[in-house]
Amino acid sequence: MDTSLEYNTQRAHLKLREYGRNVQNLVAHLKNIKDKEDRNKKAATLVELMKLINPDLGTDSESDQKVWDDLHIISNFELDIEGPYPKPDASVLDRKPERLKYYSNEIKFRHYGRSVELLIDQAVAMEDPKEKEGAVVAIGRLMKSFFQTWNKESIEDEQILKNIKRMSNDQLDIDIETVKELGLFDSDKKYSGRRSSNTNNNKGRHNNQNKGGQRRNGPHNKARSGNNNRRRN
Repeated sequence: MDTSLEYNTQRAHLKLREYGRNVQNLVAHLKNIKDKEDRNKKAATLVELMKLINPDLGTDSESDQKVWDDLHIISNFELDIEGPYPKPDASVLDRKPERLKYYSNEIKFRHYGRSVELLIDQAVAMEDPKEKEGAVVAIGRLMKSFFQTWNKESIEDEQILKNIKRMSNDQLDIDIETVKELGLFDSDKKYSGRRSSNTNNNKGRHNNQNKGGQRRNGPHNKARSGNNNRRRN
């Protein structure tokens, strides 16, 4: 009885660890099958087994092609089969990913981040004055929330607007008094345009209160006052 042990360090190197050594042994067995038609059928069966081992790959065509490519990688690109996808080139293993492009210019205010600068550029390109004003309000709220996230002290609305003007090269501006009065840079306030719209709302509320007063002084109240006079007499 052979009691010798076989260690992983003595075995062949695993090409793809996610499929395990048994799949690699089956791929080695496929290369020894002489009948090509039989080899193609068993290769398709092995691909389905590889999908079961890695269910996170998905079921789309791209994932299916990846499994077939993995089959060729495990076989050192020596497996002669006719699959549904072309055999990948061996150079894909040595191919380096493309280098990511980063912005070379410095960020003016790091606590606001690159996204705020991009939003300011988009706001500057707007032609409609109302849309541009609404963009300034939205950017001001975002900048104020970012500042309060990374700083314990608060920031004044004047400083927020000053930063917006600096980052936009004085192309974006808004009335600071309107901002402070309506709290436009506060996240809990709703922006509805210029101050005139707010004034119209106040007028509507005042008219409704007057109408309510007229209703209270209507015929029902007159009848009640008449009844009270009769009781006194």
